[in-house]
Amino acid sequence: LKRREEAEKRDHRRLGRALGLFFFDPIAPASPFFLPKGAVVMNSLINYVKELYEKYGYQEVMTPQIFNTDLWKKSGHLEAYAENMYFVDVDDREFGVKPMNCPAAAMLYQADSRSYRDLPLRWADFGRLHRNERSGVTQGLFRVRSMVQDDAHIFCTEDQITSETQAFCRLLQSVYKDLGFEDVIVKFSDRPEVRAGSDETWDKAERALQDATTATVLETELNTGDGAFYGPKLDFVLRDAIGRDWQCGTLQVDFVLPERLDAHYIGEDGEKHRPVMLHRTILGSFERFLGILIEHYAGKFPLWLAPLQVVVATITFEADDYATRVHAALCEAGLKAELDIRNEKINYKIREHSVAKVPIILVIGAKEAADGTVAMRRLGGKDQENLVLKEATGRLQEEAASPLART
Repeated sequence: LKRREEAEKRDHRRLGRALGLFFFDPIAPASPFFLPKGAVVMNSLINYVKELYEKYGYQEVMTPQIFNTDLWKKSGHLEAYAENMYFVDVDDREFGVKPMNCPAAAMLYQADSRSYRDLPLRWADFGRLHRNERSGVTQGLFRVRSMVQDDAHIFCTEDQITSETQAFCRLLQSVYKDLGFEDVIVKFSDRPEVRAGSDETWDKAERALQDATTATVLETELNTGDGAFYGPKLDFVLRDAIGRDWQCGTLQVDFVLPERLDAHYIGEDGEKHRPVMLHRTILGSFERFLGILIEHYAGKFPLWLAPLQVVVATITFEADDYATRVHAALCEAGLKAELDIRNEKINYKIREHSVAKVPIILVIGAKEAADGTVAMRRLGGKDQENLVLKEATGRLQEEAASPLART
């Protein structure tokens, strides 16, 4: 009962509207409209992931939104996923709007001849996806029809599966730690009842993923029959601040799609070989992960993710000029700051900005204006710290930097 009450307080749908992040409208069912503050948080997450990709050797690609149905038939997605796809007619031919990026990644791979020296190839695609989810299962940001994923595909040799799994797990664990999730469960999902590929292929894929998991020293729980239709997978489950579990990241080993789409590379022996395709996400849908973050933090984002980081609030109009200079210094330092010089009592201003979950309020009165200082209040704190402007700006600039800039 207590956890249910706490979950209701943290409901991302209520907080998202109250904090000016996003809203939904029947004009676009189960597809969020992101307001400026919501777009700031989404872009902060996306840019953070892109910075990491550069560090871990990924390259970003961009692919079309719709593909002729022939591709979806060949890849096996039409048979396995048609009820969740949108279809359009173009020049009297049927096209499917992409619900995932996998076939597009395979098309990119086939665009050129490949050598074993080119592998591994790590390609990230942030293209928007659309899924025809039933209205009964959509739920705020947790299940939407339009989304962007931190989706990437790795093309490698069979011998590289273990090293790529190890590198991915290091990347994934660093992301979860940066975002405030320390408790992670890993599930090993083997072959589902309805699947593509032969039993021999599945034996090989499951054995390869199990060997990689052992080498990576991951403790896993068996999740029988829950693999993707084309391969076994690892699912990474996060536990949030009130003890709820969320399946987010995944790593899938796919021997099937390269075969279906006739992908190959020239090996050291001069012969053609099939690459292995690793499908992987860390956050999954950015929309869904934002919903998880809102509820995990109860809307109180860490400073680097907050859409508005600092408000400069005056006690008296006599401090307006100095407060304006303070605001300009914060903006110049790259902080997301606002200036509040309204003719309102300071307690009213503090209460209003606290309800809006602004992490930092700098209170400016006649004394601060005379001394060249600021009185810094943190969200949820009762005390305030008096600092000279330069020290306050430097400290906040450092704290607001992306986790990667601090390592």
